[in-house]
Amino acid sequence: MMLILKIPSPLRTYTNGQAEVSVSGGTVASALDSLIQQYPAIKPHLFNEAGTLRPFVNLFVGASNIRDLQGLETTLGENDRLMLIPSIAGG
Repeated sequence: MMLILKIPSPLRTYTNGQAEVSVSGGTVASALDSLIQQYPAIKPHLFNEAGTLRPFVNLFVGASNIRDLQGLETTLGENDRLMLIPSIAGG
C-alpha cells in the first residue's frame, strides 16, 4: 500500500526538497522504514541512538497524534494522511 507522507520545511533538506514523499507500509513504523530507505540521512532527525522516536517528532494520522493511538504500530489505511510535524520551541 502506498501513501503520502507530508514532510515539514525543516526536514525537506533530507528529502531533496520534497514536501511530500510516497511511502509504503501498513503501519506508521513500516511507512517510516520506507522513508528511511529512500532518504537515509533523515533517520537521525527522527530516531535517537536507541532507535526510539525522538520526543519532539510528532506524527499524525489525519488529525490524531500517533502517541494517542498505537504509536509506531498504528495501522494505516489507503486513504489515511500521514504528517510529520516537529515540535517547535522558542521564547
